[in-house]
Amino acid sequence: MPVIGLIKEGKVPNDNRVALTPKQCRLLLNQFPSWDIIVASSFNRCYKDREYLKEGIKVVADISAADIILGIKEVPVSQLVPHKKYLFFSHTKKAQPHNQAMFQAMMKNEITLIDYECLEHEDGQRLIGFGFFAGIVGAHNGMMAYGNRTKEFHLVRVKEVKDYLELVHTYFGLKLPNIKIVVTGTGRVAHGILEIMNLMDVQQVEPDEFISRKYTYPVYVHLKGADLYLHKTKNSYERSDFHAHPENYRCLFNTYLQHAHILMNGIYWEKGIPPLFTLDDLKEDDYTLTTIADITDDAFGSVPCNLGDASSDDPVYGVNVNSFEKTVPYMHNGIDVMAVGNLPNELPRDASRYFGEQLIKYVLPDLIKGGNKIIEGATILDKGQLTAPFSYLAAYAKH
Repeated sequence: MPVIGLIKEGKVPNDNRVALTPKQCRLLLNQFPSWDIIVASSFNRCYKDREYLKEGIKVVADISAADIILGIKEVPVSQLVPHKKYLFFSHTKKAQPHNQAMFQAMMKNEITLIDYECLEHEDGQRLIGFGFFAGIVGAHNGMMAYGNRTKEFHLVRVKEVKDYLELVHTYFGLKLPNIKIVVTGTGRVAHGILEIMNLMDVQQVEPDEFISRKYTYPVYVHLKGADLYLHKTKNSYERSDFHAHPENYRCLFNTYLQHAHILMNGIYWEKGIPPLFTLDDLKEDDYTLTTIADITDDAFGSVPCNLGDASSDDPVYGVNVNSFEKTVPYMHNGIDVMAVGNLPNELPRDASRYFGEQLIKYVLPDLIKGGNKIIEGATILDKGQLTAPFSYLAAYAKH
C-alpha cells in the first residue's frame, strides 16, 4: 500500500502552503482506497491539523513511514528522511549555491528527488506551479506600491483579507488614474497578472498604440517573446532558437520604458537572456517608469535593479537611480521594486487548493503507478544518483 506523506515545512522564513488540502486528501483516499496519506503535525500550515483530522487523515509526528513525501519549499538537511522519494521545489536545477548542501545530503541519503519546477509538457511549458497566484499577489502589490507612491488610490495588503474572493471585493469602486502598465510573460504568472488587470478595469491596448497614444483611463500592454526580443541579424524571433542562443538577440523593452509607469514582470529569465533594460537606461531623463513588480523575481536578472528579495511583511524597497543602492521606497530619485520569493504565501489556502488540484490531475496517479515520461524528465536524483537530463549538475553534486 503506497503511503503519501505531507511534510512540516522547515525552511526559514516559514512557508504555510501545503501540497494537498484536507479535502483533496479525502478525495484521493475515496478514489484510491489502497493508498494511505499521513500529515506531519504543524502549527504554521494554513490548513490546521484539526482540518485534516476532520477528514479522517492521520496527523503524525514522524512521517518516515511514507514512501512518497510531498513538500513545497526546500527541506532542511536535518529533516531529510533517507531512501525516500521527495517532491518539492528544490531550486537546484540552476545549481543554486545556497541549496548545494541540501542537494549533496540528498545524494548521500540515496533520496529520489522529483522537482515540481521540472514537470513540463513536451514543449517546455510548466505542468504545475503556484505561478497564477504569484501573479495575482504580485500584481496587487505592484499596484499597491504605485498607489502608496502617488497617493492617488489605496489598496489593502493581501494578507489582511481572508481569501481571494474577499480580495476581489476590495476592487469594487476602485478608481485608478490614467496610468500605463506593461505586463510581460506568457505563463501562469502572466495569467495571474492579467486577471488583476481585468478585475481593476485596466484596458488592454496594442503595443503601437501604447507608445503613440495618450489615454484618459488606465491601460496595459501585454508583451510576449516576439514583442520583446529580436534576432540581431535576422530581425526575427523564434522561441526555441531564442532559448538555445539568447546571446544572438537584443531586447526591445527600452521603447516602452519611456512610456510605462508600472512594469509587471512575469517573463522567464535565465543567464544569457538579455535584461529588459540596463541600469544606465534608468539614468536617462526620458523614462516614466517608477514602479516595478518583478514577480518572477530573479535578482540582477531580467530586471537589473532587482537587488534581491524583500520580505512578505515589507515587500517594496527603493533603488536610487544614481547610485543603485537600496533605499526606502517612494523617494523622488528612486524607482520602487516589489520582489518577493514566496508571493502565493499571502493567499495560502487558495494557492494550496489550486496547486493540489494540478498535482492530482497531472502527477500523483501516474506517480503511484510507476511514473511516466514527464515525471522521469523531472527526476533530478534517482536513489541519490544524478539522472541523465541533469548530468550538467555533476560539479554541483561533488562533495
